[in-house]
Amino acid sequence: MKIDLKKLLLTTTILVIITGCTSNPEKITEDSATKATPAVLVNDYPTRDRVEYVLNCVAQHGGLSYINQYACGCKIDKIAETLSFNDYEAAKTFSYLKSMAGDNGGMARDPKQSKDLRKQLKEVEDTAEKSCFVK
Repeated sequence: MKIDLKKLLLTTTILVIITGCTSNPEKITEDSATKATPAVLVNDYPTRDRVEYVLNCVAQHGGLSYINQYACGCKIDKIAETLSFNDYEAAKTFSYLKSMAGDNGGMARDPKQSKDLRKQLKEVEDTAEKSCFVK
């Protein structure tokens, strides 16, 4: 098998141009490396928690339909943009425990952190509901 060097060279050159490998890379200096800001973790919610939220949301909005599924997915995305997963998880836990009666329930219901996180979650959910569901 004979290899045509001109065709090989032409093909390689075209591939390099198409993929952008011929562009001049920026010179990386110590200053530019230290000035780089770390990427923000946008999707720090575990998939299981997102799916659980969407399934509960769909059930609350009348059952499974494409519109409900899409809107509930949008809703958890809006919540994730605003609250870190740790804050979301703590707020959900406080929300579940606030209905517990007696002194044990008071430990989850009464602290300022509990009230603030529950309020913040409710506000974020209400805002997400308005922006994701078409009425």
